[in-house]
Amino acid sequence: MKSAVKIAIASAAALALAGSLAGCAQGAGGDSGGKLQLRVATFPPGADQAAYDAFATQEKQFEKLHPDIDIIGVEYEWKAPTFAAQLAGGSLPDVFLVPFTDTKTLLENGQLMDVTDEMKSLGYSDKFNPVILNEVKDDKGHIFGFPRQAYANGLHYNRDLFTAAGLDPDKPPTTWDEVRKDAKIISDQTGKAGYATMTKGNTGGWQLTTQSVSRGAVDQTDKDGKVKSTIDNAATKETLQWLSDLRWKDNSMGNNFLLDWSGINKEFAAGNIGMYTSGSDVYTALVRDFGMKPAQYGLTVIPTQGDDAGVLGGGDVAVMSPKIDAAHKKAGITWIDWYYMQKLLDKDAAVADAKALAASDQAVGTPVLPVLDKATYEQDQEWIKPYVNVPLDQMKGFSDGIFDQKPVGESKVQTQPIYALMDNVVQAVLTDQNADIDALLTKVDSDAQALIDGK
Repeated sequence: MKSAVKIAIASAAALALAGSLAGCAQGAGGDSGGKLQLRVATFPPGADQAAYDAFATQEKQFEKLHPDIDIIGVEYEWKAPTFAAQLAGGSLPDVFLVPFTDTKTLLENGQLMDVTDEMKSLGYSDKFNPVILNEVKDDKGHIFGFPRQAYANGLHYNRDLFTAAGLDPDKPPTTWDEVRKDAKIISDQTGKAGYATMTKGNTGGWQLTTQSVSRGAVDQTDKDGKVKSTIDNAATKETLQWLSDLRWKDNSMGNNFLLDWSGINKEFAAGNIGMYTSGSDVYTALVRDFGMKPAQYGLTVIPTQGDDAGVLGGGDVAVMSPKIDAAHKKAGITWIDWYYMQKLLDKDAAVADAKALAASDQAVGTPVLPVLDKATYEQDQEWIKPYVNVPLDQMKGFSDGIFDQKPVGESKVQTQPIYALMDNVVQAVLTDQNADIDALLTKVDSDAQALIDGK
């Protein structure tokens, strides 16, 4: 789902495609003074000027290295319902981003460019986290995009509210029972919501899945090509009961039960929420877009329980349309490798990227779920250490613990529509004290299966 501002692996909250896509058709950028024009995705409409300043610096760096390519930045958001029309109409950038939740469907529909040979020729296809690379592969092993960033869900908490409630902000909860206990203390001592969760815009389903997976849930199975919805499981029931107890027994969730990704971030940044779960990379948005003071922020791993427990992750992939010509494909691979990948693999590129971001007051060093192996990630973090400008000490619970957790990808079939169905379940539990959780799960499972069968 949503990953910081751009995705949303956000929710979160899924990214939207569209918006201010001016200019010519894909692959028809033509030449500009003998240069090939390559239209590339930048940021969603409304991104701050600092982000564009950083991009302008990087654009100049790239064009100096590749004087035959003219980079044309295009405002961009992902919106699945409009994708097909934009693909058909040629209004997509030559290089754009899609969330992991949509890549399988898009590649199966023939809507993404096969980049298998190009990635292998670059020499780092074997450095990817295999769980993440699988998100962009078909059943024949062909690769259709470059995973460029990933996130795992984490537990975000307000250090000021912890202190005001008499809790130690350097010792965040490590179990769901402790989360519930601390949430009640925060609510009782401060009058704020000790814990909150997203409930609308598909984010309620996303975060219900996040918590259920942390208790060992599997919401979808695929056997011999037959996909089955399994939302009606013990872990999801336990999660819903836990939320119900916080709401109705403890009264520790405040009084706003219609929160999406933006809404919960706004409330959290304003100091009205003690804890919530979301993508680990949301710090940038909280500080840059919602005005949170860095000193207030804390991040730790989501509690997990049981042998099958995992942490739900997501992210996005740099891709190209199969409609672009060979020259634009070649230029697009060059841009993707330079702009997205080399800063993860090469010291000079990593330092240059970190410098550009830091000079434009963009966050450097926010903890993520690495798309590459652990050793490569740790080397990259060492390279950019002088430019890190986020409070890493306040995020140690996450950065120290994430490699001990099992990453779990989101379900692949009808992901967002099913999340929308699950929104209704979460809302019902939080607004109706007598909500029948068993009946709600039976219905959502049936409705989800109908979506899967009718895809």
